Amino acid sequence: METKVMGVVGSGQMGSGIAQLAAVAGIEVWLVDTDSSALSRATKSIANSIQRFVSRAQLSQEAGKDAMNRLKCTQDLEELRDADVIVEAIVESEDVKKKLFLELDRIAKVSAILASNTSSISITRLASATSRPHQVIGMHFFNPPPIMKLVEIVRGADTSNDTFTKVKALAERFGKSVVCSQDFPGFIVNRILMPMINEAFFALYTGVAAKEDIDTGMKLGLNQKMGPLELADFIGLDVCLSIMKVLHSGLGDPKYSPCPLLVQYVDAGRLGRKRGIGVYSYGKEPEPVKSLARL
Repeated sequence: METKVMGVVGSGQMGSGIAQLAAVAGIEVWLVDTDSSALSRATKSIANSIQRFVSRAQLSQEAGKDAMNRLKCTQDLEELRDADVIVEAIVESEDVKKKLFLELDRIAKVSAILASNTSSISITRLASATSRPHQVIGMHFFNPPPIMKLVEIVRGADTSNDTFTKVKALAERFGKSVVCSQDFPGFIVNRILMPMINEAFFALYTGVAAKEDIDTGMKLGLNQKMGPLELADFIGLDVCLSIMKVLHSGLGDPKYSPCPLLVQYVDAGRLGRKRGIGVYSYGKEPEPVKSLARL
């Protein structure tokens, strides 16, 4: 059955981007957040993003208007009772996500699929908080979702073939390429990416080179668009640290131990672009952290 109504919980960069994809693809979408001001910022961000697509002739004016009309914002999870698929894009905390999945399991219709945008947390463990583990799956988008071409689909221990097929079709409807991972810590991309970022922090921590030289070396030497330290700031140092902890705990190998400098920066509130300072300084006041959205 084709997805007609979709819910997205969390209106940060990831949640708002996922909601935009759904709306542009012709799906009625409910964007949910506990913070009304976060929803206002998300609506403005989505409108601006759609307008950029229109100005580049990648989307017609009419299609952009129709997409905005399909977007609805709410602070009430109960509005998701008719959703065919619900994607959570909240903070990268297993306890918080499990609590949300327990609530979504109560609210959502029996046939609904519950998907997580987690970048590292076990889908099997999230599914265990529900009465429908065969309908729980990982749907990991990359930032920013309207631009990045990849969706990493993660199957939990009990995820059904039907759930996988429907979610793969949904991702392809969004114009995305799909890779499929089994439910191992870090999945595919972050299993490889985060140790590289962590090693870049070790290179900075031990004085191998200045941050600019580390990033320039990786950009020009490996043809990467962003250096690993720049990328860490873009992702959020707290998110990077959280994923490294998941890798270290889940795989039990000391090579995944977070760099002390990364830990120190997070302890100091130097979380990257979203807070105005991380490895680099961005010359703006830190944004307040108020909502459940993954900031």
